[in-house]
Amino acid sequence: MTETRKPRRFKTRHLSMIALGSAIGAGFFLGTGQAIASAGPAVLVSYLIAALIAITVMYSLAELSAALPSTGSFSTYAEAGIGRWAGFTVGWMYWFMLIMVLGMEITGAAQIFVQWFPAVPQWIVALVIVVVLGGVNLMAAGDFGEVEAWLAGIKVAAIIMFLLIGVGLLIGFIPGKTAPVMETVLGNGGFAPLGMAGIATGLLAIITSFGGIEIVTIAAAEAEDPQRAMSKAIRSVLWRILVFYVGSVILLICLLPWNSPDMVLNPFATVLNMAGIPAVGRIMEIIVFVALVSAFSANVYSSSRMAYSLCARGMGSPWLLGGSATASDSPDALAHVVTGDSKRDLEAVMAEETAVGDIARGRTPRRAVSLSVILALVSVGLNWWLPEAILGILINAIGMVLLIAWVFIIISQIRLRPILRENHDLPIRMPGWPWTGYLALAGLAVMGVLMALSPSARPQLISMLGLMLIIMGIYWIREKLARR
Repeated sequence: MTETRKPRRFKTRHLSMIALGSAIGAGFFLGTGQAIASAGPAVLVSYLIAALIAITVMYSLAELSAALPSTGSFSTYAEAGIGRWAGFTVGWMYWFMLIMVLGMEITGAAQIFVQWFPAVPQWIVALVIVVVLGGVNLMAAGDFGEVEAWLAGIKVAAIIMFLLIGVGLLIGFIPGKTAPVMETVLGNGGFAPLGMAGIATGLLAIITSFGGIEIVTIAAAEAEDPQRAMSKAIRSVLWRILVFYVGSVILLICLLPWNSPDMVLNPFATVLNMAGIPAVGRIMEIIVFVALVSAFSANVYSSSRMAYSLCARGMGSPWLLGGSATASDSPDALAHVVTGDSKRDLEAVMAEETAVGDIARGRTPRRAVSLSVILALVSVGLNWWLPEAILGILINAIGMVLLIAWVFIIISQIRLRPILRENHDLPIRMPGWPWTGYLALAGLAVMGVLMALSPSARPQLISMLGLMLIIMGIYWIREKLARR
């Protein structure tokens, strides 16, 4: 008799490091400098607004995920808390965003690599990254988590090193900083040299920076002990990320003029070079490369699981599930959950996702991973076509999708909280519910207005709203065809 091999799942430390590592990627190392260059020292206002909203969003999502872990994460909760159309819209929008993120992180890593080896074409580097990390994602969840934990550890060590050296430069313990701090901060046009428009533009890059931590709520469904792992990961990681982000921004503003070319190109390596430590700048470039590669791998994971969950709930092709999918062949497999017995409907949504396919059998969803890798190859073509322009385009577009996804997350949590509190233990609770959610929604609305008034942000806002309408239109067309 053949013994069934127990699938290797994520451990608690895997989730903690994935959460920490996913937020320290392209958005951190490349987006931070762009945000400062967009707003000047007033970027601290942008970070304060974005951080308060991000904390609320993550507590909302963590409360839901700790009580009911789901591979579809906020897409599943939007379906249960708002309606099937909402789960379809936010799920496929987020999946589309992750595909764009893959292109951004490939581009960033390839750009760094060709600085070391100019003779190597940028698109060749991008192609190698896609092939290698596509293979890593085909491993079992536990093995993939081990790789990501080590890569995340390298990034965390690098940030701690940067903070220590930056503080040493600032207090004079390490020689290298010559201009007075106040002259560096306020001597180039004051605190807000670009006004409200700059603060609004900086918010785009910052939202992109905070994006990524939601990956841990997707991975929680494949953990050995989802509730315990989710609770510990969120509580330990959220404040560490804020310390890393805010501390790094303050140091960069104090050590480099906001309008310096180095602020956009590679501010972290520039600061470390100021300390006069041999090869530290190059070491930092290597760390940034590792961070981008790690974040790319994590986003291949997230995009494949989101696509898998959507298909398992009848919102995509059953072929992507990698096996029998008869439970989800019809787009109308679930009733709208905003009516009737909410508890039964919420559990039905969760059961639908885990009834069929590779993950239901403890396997890696190879077809879903392969789809993400194939689409990542498209971004390799973009590297060849638009090697200089693609990074800025993708960062702005990604920020807009996150803005829309966060709105769905908060609304879902507000509507599902009474059901969860009645029928489930809540290892994590949103402080000040529901008013914190309402305040976050108001903040997101203000951000949307500021971005609409910003000439540089307005085109991306319009394009992402257009994408949302297109996806909603696809949903309603599918629904009508299914009824016929």
